Amino acid sequence: MKLPYRAAGLVTAVLLASLTGIQGVAAAPKAAAALPGVDMEATLKAAQIDPRRADSTLTPGAKASVLLVEEALRDLALLDPKWVDGYFGTTTIAAYAKYQQSLGYTGIDASGLPGRTSLTKLGTGRFTVTRVVVAGARVSVGDAVVNTRTRAMLDEAERLLGRDLVLDQGSYNPGGDPTSAGTHDGGGVVDVNVDGMSAATRTSVARALRRVGFAAWVRSPEQADWPWHIHAAAISDPDLAAQAQHQTGDYYLGLNGLAGRGPDDGPKVTIRTWEEYQRI
Repeated sequence: MKLPYRAAGLVTAVLLASLTGIQGVAAAPKAAAALPGVDMEATLKAAQIDPRRADSTLTPGAKASVLLVEEALRDLALLDPKWVDGYFGTTTIAAYAKYQQSLGYTGIDASGLPGRTSLTKLGTGRFTVTRVVVAGARVSVGDAVVNTRTRAMLDEAERLLGRDLVLDQGSYNPGGDPTSAGTHDGGGVVDVNVDGMSAATRTSVARALRRVGFAAWVRSPEQADWPWHIHAAAISDPDLAAQAQHQTGDYYLGLNGLAGRGPDDGPKVTIRTWEEYQRI
């Protein structure tokens, strides 16, 4: 007698269920639980802003990712459990720098700012890394050296402005200019030549640089012993030197990036990273 379709399906299901209890017939394996993700963009943002805050306000959207990083550092005995709080402050920066040093990194590669390689290694078996930020290889722009991420940002700023920009100083230039206070030691930082520019043009250049993801300010001789120029630090560049990290953090907090931490004196734009700019 031929069973109706529904009845036949029920009988088959019962037989399969009973067979899993018979020796030699294994049950289907359970799928492995997916690892949580650490959002590198959000983590980098917190690592720049949180150490510069006067309070313990968390960087929006970063808590879950920062907690995963801090838990991993705690389990390596690099971070006291009391600092596992989702706040990437100076203590977490120091712990992450120790972790980078344990991998054999030195200099800007052990600044406490998470890079793709170190973050991926830290997450082995614990988390995956999403929204990865990569500085890229070092390339030349005129007489200056920058990384490919910075060059792409400069190219887009030039497109917005309809003019070329000339660099007085690039990145990876330790000790090149004492007045720079170490900001150019790592990647992501440039000084733009403003010779022949009017005040309005200088402002428009700073605005374009800010739009594509730089913390950028017009610098004048009244501020320090330097000529007129535009100083720009690429937000969330993984190669930023510690001093440049401080400047980008201060930029988010409405400050001018100078040692005195005065109010921001640049053109007002919506603050975005290069990656965020590309998504709009």
